[in-house]
Amino acid sequence: MPKLHRAVALAAALLVPGSGMAGDIKAGRQKAVQCQACHGADGIAKLPEAANLAGQTEVYLLKALGEFKSGARKNEMMSLVIQGLSPKDMEDLAAYFAAFEVQVTPPPK
Repeated sequence: MPKLHRAVALAAALLVPGSGMAGDIKAGRQKAVQCQACHGADGIAKLPEAANLAGQTEVYLLKALGEFKSGARKNEMMSLVIQGLSPKDMEDLAAYFAAFEVQVTPPPK
């Protein structure tokens, strides 16, 4: 399969919900202990400058983690934490936080 076709097929698979990302939720739960101080045990940020991770897609979370790892995205705390994470660790964390179900309530009219 030509490179372009493989890239398109991979991108399509990543966009389909439940397409079987590689992360292990249980392993991610164990690794997420280090994330709790800022992002909360439930993925809801405890600090105003930290992102809510609960319910984000695995694709988005992996992209964000990859950007922190490469230095394309900068945050002092994340720059320290990300260096200790392997690609598998990042997949597991993304799977864990993506597994949270988030309920959204619209504001009153």
